[in-house]
Amino acid sequence: MAYYNDGKYLKQQTGAEFDVLHKPGQVAPHSGIYRCEVCSGSAVSTKGNPLPPQDHHEHRAYDNKPILWRLVVKAHYN
Repeated sequence: MAYYNDGKYLKQQTGAEFDVLHKPGQVAPHSGIYRCEVCSGSAVSTKGNPLPPQDHHEHRAYDNKPILWRLVVKAHYN
């Protein structure tokens, strides 16, 4: 889960990029915060770089289900 202190720095947006699930190690299509769909853990990835790998964290409490990343906060840049 991602947390923030002041909502004035975030803007709600809709888009298909927030609905796609990504496998560990896939190239991040956007810079931002990605959330693990299984355990709600989060990680930051930069566009063009790989998302965290499968061994980034374990899911023992979740029957060792595989990590799947979802973009939850997209970074804005020029």
